Amino acid sequence: MSTAAPLLAVDGDSFAHRAYHALPSSIRRAEGRPGNMLVGFANMIVRLWEAEQPWGVLVGWDTLTAPTYRHEAFPAYQSGRVFEPELLEQLDLLPELCEALGFAWAKEAGYEADDFLAAAAKREEAAGGRTLVATSDRDAFQLASKLTTILQPTRGVSEVARIGPAEVRERYGVEPEQVPDFIALRGDPSDRMPGARGVGPKTAADVLRRYGSLEGALEEGRFAAEAEDLRLYRRIASMDASAPLPLVVAASPSWSEASALVSKWGLGQLAGRLEALASA
Repeated sequence: MSTAAPLLAVDGDSFAHRAYHALPSSIRRAEGRPGNMLVGFANMIVRLWEAEQPWGVLVGWDTLTAPTYRHEAFPAYQSGRVFEPELLEQLDLLPELCEALGFAWAKEAGYEADDFLAAAAKREEAAGGRTLVATSDRDAFQLASKLTTILQPTRGVSEVARIGPAEVRERYGVEPEQVPDFIALRGDPSDRMPGARGVGPKTAADVLRRYGSLEGALEEGRFAAEAEDLRLYRRIASMDASAPLPLVVAASPSWSEASALVSKWGLGQLAGRLEALASA
């Protein structure tokens, strides 16, 4: 859909984890169940809506119970991550909150939240529309373009850095389309990808400026002993823009419906805020 307003594509897991760790665990819902992630996530997405006034919202989610091709191709991928039961319990409820708000959401075995963001941005660009991709994950810098801007939270979501192609060049010294090559060479400790031996960010950028791409460097004989591993790392770092997407409709958020849901959960203060938005 092409309109003057952008599509807002949100990395649900990124924002959920950020909310969980930002707010105190003393925030509880009915029967003493945890509620800090639910409150924090709702507040974050409300702030984004108010600040950006998108024509629609799509929230992407990981499926933690099923491996992706990344896990199958590289067993060490994201290994060692352990999530607290109170985090997982709330994470399971968030798609329901998105639905109550009237926001589209995508979650499917074999895909990560990042893949849905990439697919959404690609679909919007094909229609001449703009996308704001809200995520803490710098892998998303590969999506930056004239029509797609990354919103990277720097302080909650009250402050965000806007990342376009110029900012990617400034931060990494490479073009957005080179970001998967850059990650493959530099490595990514958070995903347990080691990268090329002895290569840090500066060398990775230098290699890509000289050869244009990881494949170009490999064809010239660089990193010969690690070639197949580096190709695998690049594939892992590349977002899958073929991920299936739901229909995203242009509509105002259903604040009242969301208020009723969180009230049922026992989060009265959040329910009151959402109801106030409905009455505004």
